[in-house]
Amino acid sequence: MYLEHFGLAIPPFSITPDPEFAYPSRAQQEAHATLLQAIDGGEGFVKITGEVGTGKTLACRRLLAALAGRERRCDTAYIPNPCLTPRSLLLAVGLELKLPLRANASERRMLALLDRALLKAAAADRRVVVCLDEAQAMPADALEALRRLAARVTEKRKLLQIVLFGQPELDDKLARADLRPLASRISSQHRLGALSAQETEAYLAHRLRVAGRAAGTALLFPTAVAALVHRHARGVPRIVNIIAHKSLLLACRDGAPRVDPQHVRAAAADTPYARPATMLSRVVAWWQQGRMRPGTPA
Repeated sequence: MYLEHFGLAIPPFSITPDPEFAYPSRAQQEAHATLLQAIDGGEGFVKITGEVGTGKTLACRRLLAALAGRERRCDTAYIPNPCLTPRSLLLAVGLELKLPLRANASERRMLALLDRALLKAAAADRRVVVCLDEAQAMPADALEALRRLAARVTEKRKLLQIVLFGQPELDDKLARADLRPLASRISSQHRLGALSAQETEAYLAHRLRVAGRAAGTALLFPTAVAALVHRHARGVPRIVNIIAHKSLLLACRDGAPRVDPQHVRAAAADTPYARPATMLSRVVAWWQQGRMRPGTPA
């Protein structure tokens, strides 16, 4: 590994979402603001979408960390794999909320306990937020069960708030006629976009700094090299991480003090989905980012 060669304490470009490495890109900051505003406003459904590798899971974990750190208590449930039957989904939500549920409990029993817990939380002025990652994989009947659960309200507030994180396929699914009742309840949404070229350069430096690279040392990814990483990764953070990791391996193999363009090109050639952005893809990305601003109604 290249850690000692480049003066690093830990691997800087793991693709596992880690809030410690979170870089405050415009897309992440806008998504985070959208989520907090929607939850503070008592909105029932919120949707965050983005292509694979744009940071949806990271946005989810940042939200959960922010809610956990608030003085006003917020009960949260995180469902990372919601490809479940309606009954299994209710069970997963109940267990996340620490309800005394047995695996063989009936759906009626689960709903009764959930209702009781939601009313108790409302009486104590606590919010209950359920976050579902990879929501595009949810079956239609599970989404409908989620809608019915979220429909529970008091005279003054919703008892449950739900945040859906998913790939663009989630939009296609919610456009179906049988899911329009749920889609109509989504009051806020945001589309996570890619990093800009400048953000990619700052992102690389940020992750290296968090990984232990001493301040004042020479850049491992000079501006021109960072721009090359950006072009091949099209600004998608996960692909940036993969190309950067492989580039450091190649630079270390060559005994180089920094990453050079040939290292990036070789790394990109070995990375699926890595390619320079076309003019058309840049126009589409620009249009999508302008279309999905924080707080845009669904």
